[in-house]
Amino acid sequence: MDEMDLMKKLRDVPSPRPEAYDDARAALRTAMAEPVAPVVRPKRWFSWTRAGITAVGAAAVATAVVMGTTGGGVPAAPPAAAPQVVESPLVKLASDLKAAPSQGDSSLIIRSNLAPDKSQYVWYTVYTDKGQTFHGDSPKTLAQAAAKGQDLATDYDRKLMAAARLAAKGDLEAARNAMVNGAGCCWALGMSPAEQEKAWARGQEERAEVFRKKGMPVPPAKPRPTGKELEDGINNTLWSNTTYALFIGAANAEVRAGVLKLLATIEDVTVDKADVGGQTVLKLTAAPPVSSGEGAHVVTVDAGNGLPIRSEVVPAQGEQDPHSVANYKSSRVNLADIAAGKI
Repeated sequence: MDEMDLMKKLRDVPSPRPEAYDDARAALRTAMAEPVAPVVRPKRWFSWTRAGITAVGAAAVATAVVMGTTGGGVPAAPPAAAPQVVESPLVKLASDLKAAPSQGDSSLIIRSNLAPDKSQYVWYTVYTDKGQTFHGDSPKTLAQAAAKGQDLATDYDRKLMAAARLAAKGDLEAARNAMVNGAGCCWALGMSPAEQEKAWARGQEERAEVFRKKGMPVPPAKPRPTGKELEDGINNTLWSNTTYALFIGAANAEVRAGVLKLLATIEDVTVDKADVGGQTVLKLTAAPPVSSGEGAHVVTVDAGNGLPIRSEVVPAQGEQDPHSVANYKSSRVNLADIAAGKI
């Protein structure tokens, strides 16, 4: 069972946002294509996986998915390692963004999806610089939500935005810990091995409770992963949370810069420059070993400003699942204009 199967079964849990389905699959491994500027990786690496499905009312689903997709031997604290210098075009782009002037007080993200049945839907999100989040499935419903103050921001949103801003300011190790821990599931990243074990055990019980409430067989508890599985889990979580932050807060230059700097700390990511319709882009590809063997996840951003353009999950060769594709348009706006229907 994967996260999509589980989410289909949890009918009484409020639906996650459209971003969640793509984000939950993903992991990013950063192999840099064009050496530009150095960034220092954090000294200590810990893990947890698939936090990207966390959304309004779906924390229990996140716990079940995270805890159900990892396993391993006897847990051991990863040894401290000397900082590694990584050169990445993402770091240079992040530096340029920090120097760019910002307008408006909110990010407007318009996401269009092509569903497996080829139908299309569009989802509008406004994320304000104060941390409010408004959603709608049309300009009209978005304006109504903003005018009525129907703020659907979660602690998850706020924590991820704060982590991205912290990264933009330069404290990458603290920001990375905060970003990976953003869903608050079960990992206590950056804390002692004993505290991590307690968090893992608590997460296993929360996962089991989700299955019990649905009348489903409870899978056996799994030990905290180690080794390569641990590393892949870290990358998966960091990718899921940072790209989610990018998708909902993209038009905020500080958030965008922080996301790019955090992505540049992940090992084994391919970052390729390409031309799409006359536009120069960077394609960030998460390979199957990190995205839990479910195919590759490719996020395309504008090479000049880092704004997201496209997110695509490409199934592993031979699988029957169709590609999952989302296209993004991001801009800076004023919340008052959105509430007035000026979209």
